[in-house]
Amino acid sequence: MNSEKIRELIREALAEDIGTGDETSSLILSGREKGTARAVAKGDGIVIAGMDVFREVFLSLDETTQVLTVVRDGMTAAQGTVLAEIDGSLKSMLTAERTALNFLQRMSGIATAARRYVEQTRHTKAVILDTRKTTPTLRKLEKYAVSIGGASNHRFGLYDAIMIKDNHISAAGGVSAAIRKVTKGNIRKLPVEVEVKNLTEVREVLAAGGVDVIMLDNMSVPEMKEAVRLIGGMAKVEASGNVTLTNVREIAECGVDFISVGSITHSAPAADISLLFGTS
Repeated sequence: MNSEKIRELIREALAEDIGTGDETSSLILSGREKGTARAVAKGDGIVIAGMDVFREVFLSLDETTQVLTVVRDGMTAAQGTVLAEIDGSLKSMLTAERTALNFLQRMSGIATAARRYVEQTRHTKAVILDTRKTTPTLRKLEKYAVSIGGASNHRFGLYDAIMIKDNHISAAGGVSAAIRKVTKGNIRKLPVEVEVKNLTEVREVLAAGGVDVIMLDNMSVPEMKEAVRLIGGMAKVEASGNVTLTNVREIAECGVDFISVGSITHSAPAADISLLFGTS
């Protein structure tokens, strides 16, 4: 989280917001004024993620700013909890405020969503996974937030695992043909996963072999239970499609190994966190 790539992302985010300058703060303040601020949780049960990024935003704009992080990533904050204390140039702090909060609120929202899914399935062997449904350029931060929430990362991109989805199957001319092509060309020995929509396709994948994970896409609970029985440990089993907090427990109890949940990243609401200012 302290890599140069993250710092570059922060600089780009600040440049996007500031543009040619913070006109409001420049007109109101001389730049000599000092101030203090506290980041405060405004809701209950927020799983905090992104404190290092939050601090780095202020330091990237003004390295003289003092930022004391009171909580650590992974801690759960109740309403009113002080997350960080900031001291320095009031103008710099006001300019950095929104960018810093955007990162912290987004990442904490994802971590909180991930934790809720994990809590629903903790009594089973199912591991909650994220997906590639992330905000462009923010994947590293968002997948980090998923892990802070207690869930696990699926493949990071198109390069670190092979996933044969429905469009690949159509392009290859069928499930078996797609698996044959992948098996023949997989010289890097990447893990192979294939998406199936029904029990007929499950049987076809098992007959073909060479697959590490079988993804059950949008299957009913009875179908998933039967698929798990058919697979019988010959491959790991992942459930995917329309997974919600309402049904994730029942899905986990089908005996699947993984449950991928796109909404953890693409629909997680931002955590309610505010920056309260004072003067010094």
